[in-house]
Amino acid sequence: MKKKHFSLIVGLSLLLLLGGCDAALIDPQGQVGEQQLTLILTAFGLMMIVVIPVIVMTILFAWRYRENGEATYTPDWAHSNAIETVVWFIPFVIIAFLAWLTWQTSHSLDPHKPLESDVAPLEIQAVSLDWKWLFIYPEQGIATVNEVAFPAGVPVHFRVSSGTVMNSFFIPALGSQIYAMAGMDNDVHLVADDPGTYFGRSVHYSGAGFSGMTFDAISTTDEGFDEWVNKVKESSKTLTFPEEYYVLAEPTRNHPVEYFSEASPELYTQILESFHGGSGGSQQEKHGEQGGDHQGTPMSAEAAE
Repeated sequence: MKKKHFSLIVGLSLLLLLGGCDAALIDPQGQVGEQQLTLILTAFGLMMIVVIPVIVMTILFAWRYRENGEATYTPDWAHSNAIETVVWFIPFVIIAFLAWLTWQTSHSLDPHKPLESDVAPLEIQAVSLDWKWLFIYPEQGIATVNEVAFPAGVPVHFRVSSGTVMNSFFIPALGSQIYAMAGMDNDVHLVADDPGTYFGRSVHYSGAGFSGMTFDAISTTDEGFDEWVNKVKESSKTLTFPEEYYVLAEPTRNHPVEYFSEASPELYTQILESFHGGSGGSQQEKHGEQGGDHQGTPMSAEAAE
């Protein structure tokens, strides 16, 4: 009786744990996410071709060859061509198909590949900081922190970099994460099919404030996007490089959503060049090596030298 109660408690606990899981990966909201879900389900189905028969045969063999069973006793049996054929041929076919599928999807789902669309893409520049995300809209001349918006059905070209240690940019419902690295201009193309608010975050541990490094990705109608842009432009804050940028780049935890009505058109480029000794001096000289202790703690300029 105690064993039954224990099994029931374990089962209910697992259900409760699974109930808190983010199901965004299996509920995609864009064409990239849908293709990735198809890939996941296809690979899972191929694996089940092996897993299910193995489980069934394990149970059947245990039953058939149990003590006092009715199986024929054949102590001299050692080989079967039929069994060898099945054991080798089926896995070979599955592996060959998975290899082809991997090659095919590695190209079709390349995050750097622009999405086919009759609509011109919207460029948004994303910079990871300690511990927040800065989004720059070069065409609109605005910037935001921990909130990004774009029209549904419009391909979005995210240019991704980091002003600190390495992070990873990911909106699970839309698919394709991409690394954000200091001084590197990375990119990923995404699109949302319908209006909605989707969860985004960094999925690469970057220090003590990592758990709060999340943002809202808002997919709107065309009119809704224009209204959102106008709302951002009503802010009294501006963002220029280097003074205001370095103030923003200071480590903070659970940083609130913040709007900047004006952002320097060259801000993203200046952030990149700051790590290569370009205009504005080096990032390390200006702000110290953020994350030098893997917790986003700035290092002094003297220590950096």
